[in-house]
Amino acid sequence: MKVVAFNGSPKAKGNTYHALQAVCAELEQQGIETEIIHVGNRETRSCLACNSCVRNQDQCCVLKDDVNDWIAKMVEADGILLGSPVHYAGISAGMKAFLDRAFYVSSVNGSLLRHKVGAAVIAVRRSGGLPAFEQLNNYLLYSEMVLPTSNYWNVIHGLKPGEVEGDAEGMQILRVLGKNMAWVMQSLAASRDTVPAPALEAKTFTNFIR
Repeated sequence: MKVVAFNGSPKAKGNTYHALQAVCAELEQQGIETEIIHVGNRETRSCLACNSCVRNQDQCCVLKDDVNDWIAKMVEADGILLGSPVHYAGISAGMKAFLDRAFYVSSVNGSLLRHKVGAAVIAVRRSGGLPAFEQLNNYLLYSEMVLPTSNYWNVIHGLKPGEVEGDAEGMQILRVLGKNMAWVMQSLAASRDTVPAPALEAKTFTNFIR
């Protein structure tokens, strides 16, 4: 099994990376392969709302850049881990541009991420962690992914790179998350042949203005 983690920070080895690494360390102890991909330092274009991915049905965004490679990695993985710093009480702009495109492509091409295990972590200096955490979870929940939990919200605090490792409670939160994520992945894999998944329902769209 494999988990692919996405670092939405502009900094390659900042606190978001250290937060993701804390979760990945627990996953690797359970024999789960991990890969951290740095997306926050790319000039990722936002979604054009062109719906080409709906028409083409090729599991790709019409904008030909790294996002399509990242989508392919998400499809291949058993678990997905999202990490972002906090910018004005929200996730980084580059991370949002990537997620908007990747999760929309997944949704309209047969719910490619459905029933994969997904989790989110946030690194923040002081405030705004929970709104950003909710923002990441919205992508996972919309995609019918399975979310493992921890013993508190997955937010860790620090300013300078690596400073989050001094947040004892935050580090415990991420360790527990990693252990629970591994357990959920292993449980799903063990029951796949004995407990059939519910059938995928076609999406119902309702507009509020008639």
